[in-house]
Amino acid sequence: MQMKWTAVALAALTLVACGKKEEAAAPAAAPAPTAAAPAAAPPGATLVVKIGHVAPTSGAIAHLGKDNELGAKMAIEDLNAKGLKIGDKTAKFELLAEDDAADPKQGTAVAQKLVDSKVNGVVGHLNSGTTIPASKLYSDAGIPQVSPSATNPKYTRQGFKTTFRVVADDTQLGGTLGKYAVETLKGKNIAVIDDRTAYGQGVAEEFEKAAKAAGATIVGHEFTTDKSTDFNAILTKLKGAKPDVLFFGGMDAVGGPMLKQVKQLGMTVKFMGGDGLCTAELAKLAGDAIGEDMVVCAEAGGVDGDFKAPLEAWKTKFKEKNGVEVQIYAPYVYDAVNVLAAAMVKAGSAEPEKYLPEVGKVDYKGLTGPITFDEKGDIKNGALTLYTYKGGARTQIAVVR
Repeated sequence: MQMKWTAVALAALTLVACGKKEEAAAPAAAPAPTAAAPAAAPPGATLVVKIGHVAPTSGAIAHLGKDNELGAKMAIEDLNAKGLKIGDKTAKFELLAEDDAADPKQGTAVAQKLVDSKVNGVVGHLNSGTTIPASKLYSDAGIPQVSPSATNPKYTRQGFKTTFRVVADDTQLGGTLGKYAVETLKGKNIAVIDDRTAYGQGVAEEFEKAAKAAGATIVGHEFTTDKSTDFNAILTKLKGAKPDVLFFGGMDAVGGPMLKQVKQLGMTVKFMGGDGLCTAELAKLAGDAIGEDMVVCAEAGGVDGDFKAPLEAWKTKFKEKNGVEVQIYAPYVYDAVNVLAAAMVKAGSAEPEKYLPEVGKVDYKGLTGPITFDEKGDIKNGALTLYTYKGGARTQIAVVR
């Protein structure tokens, strides 16, 4: 104690000796004005909005996944060019793009990665087989998810509030094709093959139900995988049943080689498929086996009327920018990103729990037509576009609803 007192006394004497007054020390001890509570962010500050996108950018259908990803990138660039305001802040959109390789396990792994990255919303996945399991993770995290291409009805029928789809589902797709096979193509004996994926099996089952209801006889239903290249055994079996229509539930990477083997076996059939088959790439994959008016397929979407010209202009811009033609779903990805952005603007927030209710109420005029959702998250009055192939090019037959 004595030592401490002496130190204090010495300090006081030193101050006096230096001519320092006690009052003179006070200003240095006063808190600086800036030490108060932090100032609020000024109006016009930047808000970073992270949009996740998932598609297979590796593997057999990488051309479709890359098509989707390019659509997402164009949407992000255009939104940033607009200087969109969310609340009182200028939004800076960032794309977090992931590859699920069309594999359900990889799909859930990258979905968890996006959840952990705290994305504000997700566009994807491309395939029903990856979209459905991933949707549980997004739902648990409360993150809005808009699929531009997954058509299996189960996706929006799980009771999740976070799932939305901007294209028609397999009930519409397969059903329309089944009816068309009988009523327009006059198919009587119909054979079916599916690749056992959530998408392929789903669209094939819906096609078969509709074809039967329209009066056709299903003369055989065979199965393959989404990685197969040899179909001779199942095609030979079906050839013996003498079908006039052969429907394939699967993707173009399998459908193209299958068409070649159909030709090699001398089968004279109309070859039909859903949107997975209905791509610009199919003609390259099938070569001269594509025939003239031999293939009939449907895209789960499509525009008519006043929407045709703007969509064609956008497709021209897409090719100029990316050096490739639109495969199929890039415009739907573009719209899906913009639907999320529109809901954020309406809510004045990019926080998922705050803007999610606005996604369900959105009324958006997109490239691909008007977008509003029903109580399940399915697009209302979804369109389908029927196509065939002439001169090696995909040619539109009609848009139906």
